Amino acid sequence: MRDMPAEPARYLLWDVDGTLVFNGADAGNLYHEAVELAAGRTIADRMPNTHGKTDAQILAETLAHHGLPDTLRQAAALHLDELSRLRHERGEHRTLCPGADAALRAAAAHGWTNGLLTGNGRQRSAYKLAGAGLDLELIDWDRSFFGDTTLVRADLTRRAAAALDGPAVIVGDTPNDGVAADAAGFAFIAVATGAFARDDLAATSARVVLDDLQSGHGALLAALADLPAR
Repeated sequence: MRDMPAEPARYLLWDVDGTLVFNGADAGNLYHEAVELAAGRTIADRMPNTHGKTDAQILAETLAHHGLPDTLRQAAALHLDELSRLRHERGEHRTLCPGADAALRAAAAHGWTNGLLTGNGRQRSAYKLAGAGLDLELIDWDRSFFGDTTLVRADLTRRAAAALDGPAVIVGDTPNDGVAADAAGFAFIAVATGAFARDDLAATSARVVLDDLQSGHGALLAALADLPAR
């Protein structure tokens, strides 16, 4: 009897903040503090509206806004990781978005590989997800893409397109997730558990906009089933 051909690889690339875990009320403070530590002095005027941006982009914009050299960005990124670790070890954890765990498990059961495509770095992502109670084994960390050194989110999706051996879908909570998906020719599924309203997300290329991953569980699986295999 001949062996059946293997199913083609398919990747579901999840954003973290606002998609799998709720945004933190004071998340922007860590970027601000990281830049202060790198600069060796206090700075005023925390940067507004960081949603949908990568860590590298937020740090670069914060440095530029305060007239500080971009050469401090690497040091600020190291401080950001350390501040995230300390926050995690103090028990200051995020909350898992409703239905996130079940959505990851269902996607895997339907033949999708769950990865991340996030503006956070690898360690910060792990702290947030583990702290919220998500089983990190649900994520393929070798097929995930992180924004700690990437200034433009669309560059992450282009990198993913070059690295992955099958089609990918972005699941995210910001219009910028949709822009990044479009840049790589990926499908986009939006979830409205972040900072943007349904109308903002509906104006993107999203195949479907979910109120959350719990009530939208069936719609998520239906949207994935409608996508071509390759």
